[in-house]
Amino acid sequence: MKVLISDSLSEEGIRILEDAGLEVIYKPGISKENLLEIISEVEALIIRSGTKVSREVIERAKNLKVIGRAGTGLDNVDLQSANEKGIVVMNVPGGNALSAAEHTIGLIFALARNIPQACYSLKSGKWERKEFMGVELNNKVLGIIGLGRIGSIVAERALALKMKIIAYDPYVSPESAERKGVYLVSMEELFRQADFITIHTPLTKETYHLIDEKAFSKMKDGVYIINCARGGIVDEMALYKAMVSGKVAGAALDVFEQEPPPSDHPLFSLKNFIGTPHLGASTVEAQQIVACEIAKQVVDYLLKGEIRNAVNVPSISAETLKVLGPVLTLAEKVGLLISQIAEGAVQQVEVTYKGELAKLDTKPVTISLVRGLLYKFLKEDINYVNALFRAKERDIKIVEATTEISEDFTSLISVKVKHTKGEDLVEGTLFGKKEPRIVRINDFRLDALPEGHMLYIFNEDKPGVIGKIGTTLGNHNLNISRMHVGQDPKRKMNIILLSLDTPPTEESLKDLRAIPTVYLVKPLEL
Repeated sequence: MKVLISDSLSEEGIRILEDAGLEVIYKPGISKENLLEIISEVEALIIRSGTKVSREVIERAKNLKVIGRAGTGLDNVDLQSANEKGIVVMNVPGGNALSAAEHTIGLIFALARNIPQACYSLKSGKWERKEFMGVELNNKVLGIIGLGRIGSIVAERALALKMKIIAYDPYVSPESAERKGVYLVSMEELFRQADFITIHTPLTKETYHLIDEKAFSKMKDGVYIINCARGGIVDEMALYKAMVSGKVAGAALDVFEQEPPPSDHPLFSLKNFIGTPHLGASTVEAQQIVACEIAKQVVDYLLKGEIRNAVNVPSISAETLKVLGPVLTLAEKVGLLISQIAEGAVQQVEVTYKGELAKLDTKPVTISLVRGLLYKFLKEDINYVNALFRAKERDIKIVEATTEISEDFTSLISVKVKHTKGEDLVEGTLFGKKEPRIVRINDFRLDALPEGHMLYIFNEDKPGVIGKIGTTLGNHNLNISRMHVGQDPKRKMNIILLSLDTPPTEESLKDLRAIPTVYLVKPLEL
C-alpha cells in the first residue's frame, strides 16, 4: 500500500511507515496539479497545513482510505467530502500545544521589549537604546481568549511572570478557571482590562474577525495583540488602522488570513508589528511527536483496521459501528443542539438511555454526545478519542443512566445539561431506526429533523405570529424547507425549529427579533 506525504514530515515518522512495509511517496510542497495526478494511486495521505485537500482532490482519490494530519487543524480538509466517500480523517490533537504556548510567550516578550526591531537595528550598525524603550510584564493584565489546552499553558507560564490573568471562554466554568489562577470575565470586560490580549480559539463562523474595529474600540489605549491560533480571527486591516492610530501599541501575528501573506501587506510597514511564518508548532520536539504519532495511526488503520484520533469515525469495530451508527449520529445531533441553546458554561451533563438503547453499549454513544456538545467551540480539536478528556479538562461532569422503560418511544436519549445560567433538556429518538429526530426541548414536545441551517425561535402563541415570521424570512429571500412547532398551552408559548435552505443573515435575525411577540431567535448549525 502507498502513502503520499505532501508536506514536510520528520524522518522518524517516515521510518515508522517504511518499517511497517508501506511504500512512502515523499513529495513535500507538491503542486495542486501533481497532487490531482498522484492521489488516485495511494491508500493514505499525510499532510500538515500546507496541502489543501479539497472536494476535487477527494473525488480523484479512488483508493484513498485515510487522511492523516500531522497536527491539529483540519480547516484545509473538506471533511464533508471525506465523509461522503467514507475516508477516515485523523489528526494528532495536543501534540504541539506546548510549542504553540511557548511561541506565544516568546512573542509577548518580543512585543514588550522590542526584541526583533532592536536586533535588526543593531545589525544595521546602529546603537539606538532610547528608540526601543520597553515595558515590564510584571503586574500587567493578560487577557486570554480561549482557555483550552494551549490557553491554559500560556496562563501557567504567564502566572510565573507575575502577570494577572483574565480569560474569556464560554465553555469553562468559573471554578475551573480559578483553580488555574485565572478569572473568567466577559469579552467586553477582557477588552476593557487587558494590557496584552492573546487568542487561542479555533477559526469558526463565530470567531471569524472576532477582533475587529468594534472590538479594538473597546480596548484600552496601548494594548498589545498576539495571535498564534488561526488566521482570520483578527481582522488584519482593522488591526492596521488601530496600530496607526496608536490604540494598539504593538501586535504579533504567527498566523494570517492568507498564507503566505502578500509581501506588501500593510502590517509589514509598521515598526511595532512582529510577524512569524506560522511557527507555533515548529519545534523539533513537536514535529517529532506529531510525525511519529500520525505515522503510527496510519499504519494501525491500514494494516490492522484500528482507528485512533479520527475526527469523523468513532474508535470502535466495524461490526459495532453498523449497529450503533444511527444512534451515534442522533447523540451527536442532540449534543450540537443543546450546546447552541444553552446560555451558560456547561457544568454537568446527565444522559439517560431509555428503551432498547439501554440494552446497548452506550459508552461510544456518550462519547459522540459529548463531542457534539463541545464541537461548536473546539472544532477539530475534539474527536471521538479525546471528547471525555476535553470535558474533564473543563470540569464538566458526565452522569449516565439507563432504563428499559420508555413511555412514548421504543428508544430515547434524554439529555439534561446544567450550566452557569440554568439548565436545558433535549430528547431525541430514531424514526425507522435510522432517522434522528428531536422530540422534546425543555417543556415543549415536537417532532423535528435536526439537519442543516436552522432557527430556534421562542415566541408567544398567538394567531399571525408564524405568518409574520414566514413573511420576514421571505423578505430576506430565505426559504423555509421545514417547520416544527412545539406548544405549551398553559403558558401560551411556542418554540419553533425552522429549517432553511441557506444560513440566515444578520439583517434577517435582527428583523425577526424585532417582532413584538418573538422573544428569542437563535441560528443553529446541525
